[in-house]
Amino acid sequence: MPPACPAQRISRPEGWEVVQADRRLLLPEGRVDPRAVVALLSGSAVAMLALRWVGQRRIQEKMEQARRTRDLSLERMEKVARQFKQQNPGIQAGHILSLLLLELAEKLKEGSLSPESVLYTYIDRALEVTREVNCVTGFMQGCEEQLREVRRQKGRGLLYGVPISIKDHTGCKGHISSGGLVQFLGRAEEEDSVIVQVLKRQGAIPFVKINVPQSMINYDCSNSIFGQTVNPLNHKKSPGSSSRGEGALIAGGGSILGFGTDVARSIHLPSSFCGLCGLKPTGNRLSTQGLASPIAGTKSVTGMVGPMARDMDSLALCMRALPCDDMFRLDPTLPPLPFSEEVYSSSVSLRIGYYDGDGYFQPSPSMRRAVQETKKLLQEAGHTLVPFTPPRIDYVVDELFTRGLFSDGAANLLDKLKGDIVDPTLKSQINCYRLPILVKKILALILKPVYPRIARELNALCGVGSAKSLWKPHVAVVAFRTEFVAKWRKLDLDVMLCPALGPAFNKGYPGKLFAATSYTNLYNVLNFPAGVVPVSAVTEADEELKNYKGHYGDPWDKRLREAVEGAVGLPVAVQCVALPWQEELCLRFMKEVETLACQRKRNVGPDDDDTNDLNL
Repeated sequence: MPPACPAQRISRPEGWEVVQADRRLLLPEGRVDPRAVVALLSGSAVAMLALRWVGQRRIQEKMEQARRTRDLSLERMEKVARQFKQQNPGIQAGHILSLLLLELAEKLKEGSLSPESVLYTYIDRALEVTREVNCVTGFMQGCEEQLREVRRQKGRGLLYGVPISIKDHTGCKGHISSGGLVQFLGRAEEEDSVIVQVLKRQGAIPFVKINVPQSMINYDCSNSIFGQTVNPLNHKKSPGSSSRGEGALIAGGGSILGFGTDVARSIHLPSSFCGLCGLKPTGNRLSTQGLASPIAGTKSVTGMVGPMARDMDSLALCMRALPCDDMFRLDPTLPPLPFSEEVYSSSVSLRIGYYDGDGYFQPSPSMRRAVQETKKLLQEAGHTLVPFTPPRIDYVVDELFTRGLFSDGAANLLDKLKGDIVDPTLKSQINCYRLPILVKKILALILKPVYPRIARELNALCGVGSAKSLWKPHVAVVAFRTEFVAKWRKLDLDVMLCPALGPAFNKGYPGKLFAATSYTNLYNVLNFPAGVVPVSAVTEADEELKNYKGHYGDPWDKRLREAVEGAVGLPVAVQCVALPWQEELCLRFMKEVETLACQRKRNVGPDDDDTNDLNL
């Protein structure tokens, strides 16, 4: 039997002794003093808090710098407006501001109004409006150079001398496109976006940049940098969606034409809440090159840019001007489709589908009344109205829209908010997005028997989970679009009449009612052109909300009832829809609705009410 090997002869790897010596140098021998551990941990905590404080301080400094820049630009606006008024005391500002875009463009083109008088009049008015509602984030000093450039142009474009307001995230050379996010501050654009370049070539003069909500995913206009924008028609109300700064400025008379961008409702809602006309075109009818986005890369839901103004003729003029050779050359990814005057000017009677509720969110009384009144007017004008029921709306909102928009579980959006101070109006949304996926799924399981709609939303916010799974919603959107178009064709429809969300929500409610935009989300998923036209105003009868229960009786239904309270006298709109690439037909339908609504307003006295005739 061989002798056992002594323990001390166990082989050690090379360098063992060196490692042991180093360990003895680094670690004290004997017992560790607990007080030293506590001191070490306390020091680490203090260091972390200090780092966090330094980070927050840097954010505050960036925001303060942005506000100082904004304030200096507003002072510059005030100075140039005052100088012009002193040098030109006879300018009739009230007359200029009363003109609609078509009238203004004609007077500028014929020379009875000068571009200078119009620009400085609108600069002065925009200042007054922003002092009231906080909508302007910057004066574009390049507008004075553009004014001189317009004078040098050989031809006069369709928008010659027209002052234009520009949404914050639309690229303008020398200006930041913040999107309401600190992360985007300090990055001045090196060139104009395509749409701004084309506007300038058509003679327009961009003169101010407009406030947006933080991340542009909320439809209560507030961010931690520039603060909250309120509705000029009622300061207790939101002006609606990420383009609401534009809505507030135009409704307040501080701009005659602006542009919204739309992924879910950002042209529809400010138009509806502020009593404006707005067109969401088919994606890629107008260029979106040079526009910043916190959710760039989303494919299931199509984003687009479109005009907003006080009347339908203004939208038509804008759509005549923009889809032109300059735009097609600057962005060759667009289909070269110039405006069709023949379609827009047609007077052939239309076959119109309609619905006054989608089955996902019960419409407010004024929303339903607006559709029914408009339906009656269209029938009396000789058009054919056909009832329509949107198919599978729950599936569209939850699976195609929400899961499609947040297919990454909102990861990209949350990345843009890292290190930022989340605005109070956005907190409820962001807190929900930040929940771990497992927690969302457990909550959805618990809530499903009681609040199925909220449970489905939580499930959808989990995203798709993998790149492989991402293909499924893309295929599903195409399949649903085919199904929807087949139903449309079967009824032989030309256009669709349906509700627009409204009236304007009370401040603080949009962030708690993200899913209430089902009426507009549908047409973003489908990528159909859709426009909003104001047709009426909220009545005392509409305010009788005690019978409003909603379709589900869940907290969302209760919140919607609270959101629309206190809106008597505010505008109510309808939504007009056409098939893809038929913007001219959509505009023609919108113009018909506007004309009939205006005629009714003139013919019906303020004390008259034919609501009872509508069998609501």
